[in-house]
Amino acid sequence: MPKTKATKPKQAKHKKYMLVRYDRMNTLGWFEHHENYIPKVPSRVVVKTDRGLELGQLVGQLCPYRAGHFRLSQEQIKKYFDDSDVDSSIKPTGRFIRYATPDDMSEERHLQKIAEEELKSCRRFVKEMDLPMKIVDAEHIFGGERIIFYFMSDGRVDFRELVKKVAHEHQTRIEMRQIGSRDEARLLGDIESCGQECCCIRFLKALKPVNMRMAKMQKATLDPSKISGYCGRLKCCLRYEDKTYTELKKRLPKKRTTVKTQHGQGKVVDTQILTQLVVVELDNGTKIAVSVEELEIVSPPETTPTREQDSSPKDAEQDSNESENKVDDNQAQQP
Repeated sequence: MPKTKATKPKQAKHKKYMLVRYDRMNTLGWFEHHENYIPKVPSRVVVKTDRGLELGQLVGQLCPYRAGHFRLSQEQIKKYFDDSDVDSSIKPTGRFIRYATPDDMSEERHLQKIAEEELKSCRRFVKEMDLPMKIVDAEHIFGGERIIFYFMSDGRVDFRELVKKVAHEHQTRIEMRQIGSRDEARLLGDIESCGQECCCIRFLKALKPVNMRMAKMQKATLDPSKISGYCGRLKCCLRYEDKTYTELKKRLPKKRTTVKTQHGQGKVVDTQILTQLVVVELDNGTKIAVSVEELEIVSPPETTPTREQDSSPKDAEQDSNESENKVDDNQAQQP
């Protein structure tokens, strides 16, 4: 018998992905598509995720797409977020279905009105059952597959009976998702004291810890009402300039360092991080402000006797990682 020629396995075509921001938490995800042209205007899209059909917003349509391909690789995007000191994990999430039509937009508005009624209904059940939880918001998935309720609670809550009642009321799948105060601000926040929309609504995807050390280094007022954001936690913007402040501070001499200036010798009594000025008290008692480049360090600061620091607690970091939703061990779904 004649030998059959071995056929080479067909190579998979290069997949094309588009970057889409979707759901109430403004999550970013890659979605596979087969479009050859990406519109360069703000566009809504219908995508398929593991939750069902959802409406999203196309991201980066002005320049990064060429023949339907996103120009930047996943490694380049990851490097961008790493350089920006923002933790981001954008993974292939689903597939692109179609560009949103006027009917899709009308359906979205209809579902938003329904979600408001579902939110009131769920809050009523919570009050009747006297559950220790606060229902923050509700999201009705575009495809109608499920309703997601976002809630806050100090601890674990047994909401199985609640899920049964809500599912029976609305005849659809129910998901309860626990969130923290920062995520509440992401869902409900509007304008911050700076006059801009809350960062967590506009662009922040992952929220890193912010602590009092950052506020003290920037010499910001420590009045909680001035340095706290919509969520009641320290403002995220305190973190934006912390890296620059830290690098600039390393260039300045510590207090009580003996330095030499063109006006004479003295000791450092204060520093200005941004202006890179050093306040020096000369031997004759006069205080002058000198640029750090004009200083010459004579001797390091005098050491002071160490005291037991049992009574001086460290600045506690605020755990802003509440955005990592505690769904793994506190989530229920009901068909």
